[in-house]
Amino acid sequence: MINENEKKTVKRKWRMPSAFAILFGIAAVMALLSWVIPSGYYELATDADGNTTPIAGTYQEVDKVTTAEDGTVTDVRQGVYQTLSAPIRGTIDAIDVVLFVLVLGGFLGITMKTGALDAFFGSIIKKLKGREKWIIPILMIFFAIGGTTYGMQEETVAFYALVVPLMLAAGFNGMTAAMTIILGAGVGVLGSTINPFSTGIASGFANISLGDGTLERLIILALTLVAAIWVTMRYAAKVKAGKYAADSVGDSRLARAHKVGGGQVLEFTPKRKVIAIIFALTFVVMILSVIPWSYKFNINFFADINAWLLGIPVLGTFIGNILPLGDWWFNDLSVLFFVSALIMGLIYFRGKNRTDSEDDNLFGTFVDGARDLLAVALIVGFARGISVVMNDGQIMDTIIHSGEVILTNVSSWLLPGLSFIVYLPLSILIPSTSGLATASMPIMAPLADFAGIERHLIVTAFATAEGVVNMIAPTVASVMGGLALAKVSYVLWVKRTWKFMIVVSLISIAVITVSALL
Repeated sequence: MINENEKKTVKRKWRMPSAFAILFGIAAVMALLSWVIPSGYYELATDADGNTTPIAGTYQEVDKVTTAEDGTVTDVRQGVYQTLSAPIRGTIDAIDVVLFVLVLGGFLGITMKTGALDAFFGSIIKKLKGREKWIIPILMIFFAIGGTTYGMQEETVAFYALVVPLMLAAGFNGMTAAMTIILGAGVGVLGSTINPFSTGIASGFANISLGDGTLERLIILALTLVAAIWVTMRYAAKVKAGKYAADSVGDSRLARAHKVGGGQVLEFTPKRKVIAIIFALTFVVMILSVIPWSYKFNINFFADINAWLLGIPVLGTFIGNILPLGDWWFNDLSVLFFVSALIMGLIYFRGKNRTDSEDDNLFGTFVDGARDLLAVALIVGFARGISVVMNDGQIMDTIIHSGEVILTNVSSWLLPGLSFIVYLPLSILIPSTSGLATASMPIMAPLADFAGIERHLIVTAFATAEGVVNMIAPTVASVMGGLALAKVSYVLWVKRTWKFMIVVSLISIAVITVSALL
């Protein structure tokens, strides 16, 4: 029998709380603050689209408890029940975003099930056999496009089985594969032009169009992608020359695990080519649909075509009351991705035996894909619950007013850069991109109004800061999982990439600062 004193004491390791726990905790803190922070409100200005913005200098404090003339007592202090119900009310408030996330999950689920992207990726590898060094910029551009359009990050883990053996066969190492994938997709997420999980949700809660700020984000994407490709190819060249031998200690195990040169590549069949084209066209339509052509740029091309089409007898009625491209938002985008998912699914599953298995039918695959993003959808609701508590407690405007007071002594052009710095620790605290966007934008976006700058600069500051953190934080599953697959230690990853993180941070701050000055 083992003596009790001889038993080893097992210490519980501290783990980062889940995004749900963090967001609910913040909501609880905001409820407590509703008893302490003065309540107040701004007078609001309403634009042509019905969006409201606070008017600087109109903030007024109000009592926590008020009694109306009819004797009705109103108490804005948030209690236990209001706090517990906040995630539910937040989900109801953000239901269009929640449903969009679920539909997008179904769309991506069907896309990945068809193998169209894997086959497209593999066909490029085949064509470049013998010229493998050029696969680095091609793959990084590929991953960056995925990152900037639909937030491709977790999905990149599946590509290590192809990229690792290719890099080893070309004389590179596991670190080269990790840099190609993580930095490629990372700068795409950092420069999120139309990423629905990042700039899409952030723009929605900032009450601006997703198309606002696209130019700045495109510039950031281009500059950071060039920097990422240069850093990766420079590193790969040094590895080829015999340097960084210590970085390749795990490559022998990688070679045995992947059987170098024998990575399985799916055939890019005509059916998969059609699906890949539909996938690409879906995002093209998405881009065209969210750019405010008419009210922002006075371009009425799509509005005129829409009016002409719907004006055709019978056909117009048959099509239905569809909005012109440029006026779409989350509900319309949900329809777009749902229809595209149906078309891709019908093409892929045509001629296949129908079963009740989720792996063998269209709607089962769609539901399975939606299930993968269920946590993301719920996080949006939990995050929105924070705003619900703050609004009901009437402390949202008080916090915004504090920002207004601070900004009176800060030059407006400094705000985007300061927002970037603020979002760095927040991105670690709240690892969910969509959750952070939902929770913070109702507070941060109005500060841009008081500073006299465009709200999209705050959205871009958020997206870029989140993007930097997502490439290096140990709490990001795709980073830690990818490094494990490439047999690269996290300490070594930080050692090789920390300078790059500083460079892309400076690029991001410089672009949004110059934009604010202009």
